[in-house]
Amino acid sequence: MYEIDFEHPGKIHFIGIGGISMSGFAELLHSMGFTITGSDWHESKITRHLESLGIQVVYGQKEENITKDISLVVYTAAVKPDNPEYKKTVELGIPIMERAVMVGQVMKNYSSAIAIAGTHGKTTTTSIASQIFLEADLDPTISVGGILNTIGGNIRIGHSEHFITEACEYTNSFLQFFPTVGIILNIEEDHMDFFKDLADIRHSFREFAKKIPAHGTLIINADIENYTEITEGLSCRILTYALDNIEADFTPEDITYDDMGRGQFTAVQNGQKGSRFSLSVVGRHNISNTLACLALASLYGIGDDTIQQALASFHGTERRFEYKGKRNGFTIIDDYAHHPTEITATLTAADKYPHKTLWCLFQPHTYTRTRAFLTDFAAALAQADKIILADIYAAREKDPGDISSRTLEQEIKKLGKEVYYFPDFEEIKKFILKNLVDGDLLITMGAGNIVDIGNDLLNP
Repeated sequence: MYEIDFEHPGKIHFIGIGGISMSGFAELLHSMGFTITGSDWHESKITRHLESLGIQVVYGQKEENITKDISLVVYTAAVKPDNPEYKKTVELGIPIMERAVMVGQVMKNYSSAIAIAGTHGKTTTTSIASQIFLEADLDPTISVGGILNTIGGNIRIGHSEHFITEACEYTNSFLQFFPTVGIILNIEEDHMDFFKDLADIRHSFREFAKKIPAHGTLIINADIENYTEITEGLSCRILTYALDNIEADFTPEDITYDDMGRGQFTAVQNGQKGSRFSLSVVGRHNISNTLACLALASLYGIGDDTIQQALASFHGTERRFEYKGKRNGFTIIDDYAHHPTEITATLTAADKYPHKTLWCLFQPHTYTRTRAFLTDFAAALAQADKIILADIYAAREKDPGDISSRTLEQEIKKLGKEVYYFPDFEEIKKFILKNLVDGDLLITMGAGNIVDIGNDLLNP
């Protein structure tokens, strides 16, 4: 396998440089002295930022973008061998590397490499951990799969031995990583276009855990069913946390919520009550995410006062229960939830947020996921008072013709809920402006472009 020579930086080309992860690592390698170029299909805020740093970005993926002076080409899982730049790279014999392999090689440069994995909650937990490390003046390098306002984007280039990143299980990307500390937040069925079943997913998380060296630590949620199957026989240290499993090392007591749905709890470590923490983000799920970060902070000797300062200043990342504004007296919140468990967590949190009627505008993400979790999606969305559905966001897939938002609409109707489907964003906006009233709460939800509707409503 090709090894990146960090001592003698060359020229690296990124196919799909505008992606949230690719752009961050392009910027990081640029800071290390590499000459970076990249291509993407469309100009964006991210690509304009890269260009402002002196990184050359071209729009459109063409074989002439691949030149003989390139040392390495990096591509994402979405790029297939028939991509013209991929084909030209192979033709010229230039080394080519999938994004996750590149990330893994970057991680080897850090003696403290923290990788945060799980079906849900990676971005938020990575952000909370980052906030704590920043508050503790540990000067970490950070790669987060969202926009974290504290660092002004999705990447922060530090100058210490600490590296914090998300670790995604899709296509087994995280098995290319080299963490010294790993966190596993949860393990559930998702990405069923890649994994065979839950057992297959659990096997991958087990393999991720096995990558942690003997001198490292695995932090794992003890509420995961049979979590010891993941940890059995590992040579590294194991720390556990849980909301419900009172045998875990880190647990909460006396959980309360303020009038905005933000949690407070007393931390319990190995049976001993400790400090009380107050969050600036909503929901029970974020108490769980915070417990993982308390376990992480304990490894680095970070004090409770520092942790509380970080929690007080962390108000979430973009598209994670993000307050967008008000229109005609109703509030608009945007959330990235695109899995039934995530929807349940978000709507449970929203129930504690001030509102008259809770409206959920949901855009399903991929046909495969919609088909696999159809009844679960219906049950999760039914927690809202009223539901509006947009068309499925295809992402990397083609329409198979046998699953649609109409199908999901029928499933929700079976549960006796008020649900509306519109194939067009303009129709959705007209419906919202006609039917939502002062005091209502609208959550735009999904991993596609549904956020645009809230933005358009607030900026007519």
